[in-house]
Formats: sequence, structure tokens, C-alpha cells
Amino acid sequence: MTDLSRLRAFVAETTRIVEAHGADEAALLAILRPSLAGLVAHDDWLPDAYAAPHPQFYRQYLLYADPLDRWSIVSFVWGPGQTTPVHDHTVWGLVGVLRGAEVSTSFIAGSDDRLIAQPPERIEAGAVVAVSPRLGDVHAIANAHADRTSISIHVYGGNIGGIRRHVFDAATGAVKPFVSGYSNVAIPNLWGAPKAA
Repeated sequence: MTDLSRLRAFVAETTRIVEAHGADEAALLAILRPSLAGLVAHDDWLPDAYAAPHPQFYRQYLLYADPLDRWSIVSFVWGPGQTTPVHDHTVWGLVGVLRGAEVSTSFIAGSDDRLIAQPPERIEAGAVVAVSPRLGDVHAIANAHADRTSISIHVYGGNIGGIRRHVFDAATGAVKPFVSGYSNVAIPNLWGAPKAA
């Protein structure tokens, strides 16, 4: 069984940070970013069931949702070459790459409501990036590798699987609402007895 102590410590620390700085997004992200960087610096805590790719689609596994829906943590698992549609989040978020690498392409609105792609950003293992309506919230993510799985850990300012968000057609500007849900239920017994030393 995987030792969940790193994840438990991160959940406790994030809860304290959200309680103290939830009304100040800039401060919250600045304080939470190094904490997430510390979590993804170690690839020894994510259970295999929450790191399993699907042959056709990326997976979004809920690891923990705050009982007051103030925040959630999710593992995104990308099979070779898999990508998201262009989408938004509507809440703040931090993305830390745990394994492999990802390519993020941000989009901005043009004068005719069509989306304009910005230069792609490659995010390597250990790096953490932020998203929010304030910072820039529309992007698409792809596995940077055509021959192996990549995994990132996402922390959002809400229960992201239940939030009404949007996907975009970059060419036409068409917008469609969606709710992502999850590929699973949360990790059971996260607060169970720690693994014996």
C-alpha cells in the first residue's frame, strides 16, 4: 500500500492556507505554490489506481475535495499524445507536473470573439503553474510525450468536478458549457492509520 502521509500533510496545509488567505487570491497562490512544488518533487505517494491511464482519454482522478467545496486536488493522467479541448476553470488553480511533461497552450479572445493561441509552454516534472480568471483562464493541455504517460497534480479553488465550466471552439469562438465530473471517487480512507515504519 502507498504511504499517503505526503498527501495528508499537503491536504492539511492547504486547508490552513485556504482558511487564512481564501479572500486574497494572489496571496493564496503565492503561499500555496511552494507547497504544491514540494508535493510534486516526490514521485512516491500517488497510488497506482490514481495514476492509471486510459488508452483513449485523459483521466481526472479526485484525490480530495474539501467538505465545504473551497478547494479540491486532482491527478490528471495523460496517455501518450492525449490532450484536452480548449477549456476554462472559472476558479483559481495550480498545476504541478509529477511525472513526464505537459504542453500548455493559452488562448486570448480576439476582436471577433475567436480565440487566439499564444505560444505553447512546456511544463516539466517539478514545475508549478497557475491559472485563474484574473491571470488567464482559457487553455488546452497535452501530454508532451508521444510514447509515455505524464501525470500532473491540480489544486483548484472549488470542487472542480462539479463546477459548470466551458469548452471553446478556437476557430469559431463557439462556447459550450460542461461539468467534468471525475474518473473515480476520492481516495478512500485518506485519514486512516499511517503506514507502519
